[in-house]
Amino acid sequence: MSIKKTICLFASVFSVFFLPQLVSAAVTIENVGGTLGLGSADLKQTIINVVSFVLGLLGLIAAIMIIYGGFVWLTAGGNEDKVDNAKKIISSAATGLVIILIAWAIVNFVIGTTRNVTS
Repeated sequence: MSIKKTICLFASVFSVFFLPQLVSAAVTIENVGGTLGLGSADLKQTIINVVSFVLGLLGLIAAIMIIYGGFVWLTAGGNEDKVDNAKKIISSAATGLVIILIAWAIVNFVIGTTRNVTS
């Protein structure tokens, strides 16, 4: 039996036996948050937490790239090509870090402004 026939057979069996059970499952809005582990936090606070986490992760990656660029520079051994490559890595990571910090400042400004407006 070929792989295409096996996939078609599996899809047919799945759709006949399991699809009606999935379709008949009742999901309400109140049920989704608890099921996905999102908790009962406000949507705005959840978005703030996600954005803060992502910006923190990006900042960590930029700092690691700066350290990596320094390592490449230290192990260049006088090779001008490797030194130039290390300088590019460090300058690109520093530029990225500045952009991340500016994004963080903008997000904090917007959050502070919306808190004052909605309160």
